[in-house]
Amino acid sequence: MNQAKNPENSHYQSPEQLFAQFIKPGDHAASDYFGLVRGLLAQRRQMTDDGSRTLWQEAIDQAYALLYDEISTGQAPPTNPVRFGTSGWRGILGKDIHVQSVRQVTLAIINIYQQAAKEPELAMALGVADIAEARRRGVVLGHDNRFGAELLARSVADLLAGRGFVVHFAGETTTGVISAAVLITKAAFSINLTPSHNPLEYGGFKYNAADAGPAAAIITNRITTEAAKIVANPQIFMVPYHTDKPASHLIKPLDSLACWQQLVRNNRQRHGLDYDAIIAELKSRNDYVLALDCIHGASRIHLDALLPGIPARRFLRFRDYHDPTFDGIAPEPSSVNMRVIQAALRKRPEPLKLGAIIDPDGDRIRFSDGINEYDMNMFGAMCYHYLHEYKGKKGPVAKTVATSNFANSIAAGLGEEVFEPRVGFKEFKPVIGKALVVFEESDGISVIGHTPEKDAYIGLLLALDIMLRLPGGLAAYLAEIRSRFGAFFPGSGGVEVSKQGAELESALGGLEHYRVGTSLIAGGRSREIKEVITIDGRKMIFTDDSWLLIRPSGTEPKMRFYVETRTEADKDVLLTAATEMLRKIGLVG
Repeated sequence: MNQAKNPENSHYQSPEQLFAQFIKPGDHAASDYFGLVRGLLAQRRQMTDDGSRTLWQEAIDQAYALLYDEISTGQAPPTNPVRFGTSGWRGILGKDIHVQSVRQVTLAIINIYQQAAKEPELAMALGVADIAEARRRGVVLGHDNRFGAELLARSVADLLAGRGFVVHFAGETTTGVISAAVLITKAAFSINLTPSHNPLEYGGFKYNAADAGPAAAIITNRITTEAAKIVANPQIFMVPYHTDKPASHLIKPLDSLACWQQLVRNNRQRHGLDYDAIIAELKSRNDYVLALDCIHGASRIHLDALLPGIPARRFLRFRDYHDPTFDGIAPEPSSVNMRVIQAALRKRPEPLKLGAIIDPDGDRIRFSDGINEYDMNMFGAMCYHYLHEYKGKKGPVAKTVATSNFANSIAAGLGEEVFEPRVGFKEFKPVIGKALVVFEESDGISVIGHTPEKDAYIGLLLALDIMLRLPGGLAAYLAEIRSRFGAFFPGSGGVEVSKQGAELESALGGLEHYRVGTSLIAGGRSREIKEVITIDGRKMIFTDDSWLLIRPSGTEPKMRFYVETRTEADKDVLLTAATEMLRKIGLVG
């Protein structure tokens, strides 16, 4: 292994030392490949000259070569049982997610389609009558930029084709684009190998049925059960899957972004967004600047075709090159990650400025104008008002229980209804095609006439339309709406917890002490609880209409907090109170 220069740092470790610390030669189970990768990344970031950085990158590549062998050859059951949550299955690459385990989950899905003909309720949720129809209509299959994702996707494609399914192979692409491709191709379902915004060590498996939205509980629960049987008895279920004749003819390349563009154009009258007119105006105007941060994710490969012909001087791109490590950061739309775009926009002289950051699989997006940040709590409500008042569309708004009540205030003022389910985009199914906008606080959005899956690109199109059509861009528009419907200040946070399952549920029972009529001391003052909502965690609404929600994460060993206050300064007070509440019931040390 090449030697890397010691940067005179007391925390310096050589590549050899790091490999010795994390790797047990010939023993994948005992080796911590991502501990090694993170250690190598930390050292690479300290290097200032290209030569030293290159040597550290070579060491990272060697670490990933070992991980590749674990992903491709591993036969051990997933360290954590397969479980489909609000957005599919996620786990650690190599330890949970590898070629064997994704084949097992794919086989579980195939088995469910074999059961559809005998179970009408299941068939209705799947959107197909039987497995013959599913095979004929086929599956849209793609993956994000994660290490090994293409290998995993190819193994899924081989299994599906070997079992007679047409496979529309999209390659690297985004979640919202895959959803659009299901609707355009009329495929039976889709699979996307992605863990969305989870850290670099995660892999994931997203499944959507024929409606192109996150699967209903009747399906995800069945996948979890079937997968457990297969993992426990691989010698019975995982028989050779290749047919006698090669099935590669059933694997067909798909331009999934072209499908997305077709869907947006087809439904222009429903949502009022004229994609081609927006692109034409971006080409001709010189009073704006657009900045996009892909965080190295799949959206980077779509930029030229998604926004064709925009002058380079108007279009700033950040982190638009491949890096499955994400340089060690949490690859999510966040205030911390937004700083790169905000700094760039502040230097620009144009009167209109729009920045956006997109997560690795392109289903979440957050905005900035260089000064203000617009998370989905604010932006989703703005979009609802925009479609209702400026596009002349009528109908309700849908947002999760963890999302700001700004949209509630707007809907009440417009004489419209609000649909407010638990967290998870699949909870919007009852109002898809009715609600003008569906969105959740974690930066996911879709609109009427589009996909029932969250999609960063449709959010971007909305933001561009608002910027181009309304004087002053997003800032002036938000100020206008707030002056009429009130100011709301949402925030979120979370802490890691060690308890899981029944032990966690038992501990959370301690929160039942906070019920209607009791008070919470926060920031030195007493706040009386006037309402408690328990459809997803525990949401306590206080007499001043501020609120606090505590719920377990569906994808990580964490408790998440969501708050909304009537002043900016009060947000941190309630977030601190949430941590104290968990400390009192023994979930935080």
